[in-house]
Amino acid sequence: MPSENIFEKQDQAYRDSVLPPSIRRRLAVEAGATMSWYRWVGLDGDIYRMTTYGASGKGEEVIKHFGFTVDKLVDRALKLLAR
Repeated sequence: MPSENIFEKQDQAYRDSVLPPSIRRRLAVEAGATMSWYRWVGLDGDIYRMTTYGASGKGEEVIKHFGFTVDKLVDRALKLLAR
């Protein structure tokens, strides 16, 4: 979601077309603040996020350090779907 603020201003029909209410196992991936994502993933969703303060370094190294890899994200998604 490029802009949560713009999405929030859309009418309910549009938001439901993007995030259908019938799909309740949603996974948000966020390297920054996560509190607002709970609103969009709902009670049955999950958020893959950093649990500590950031780090400095080359982008690809920092991303790997915090676990934002394809393998880890696929694993998290599969666990969510298995619930």
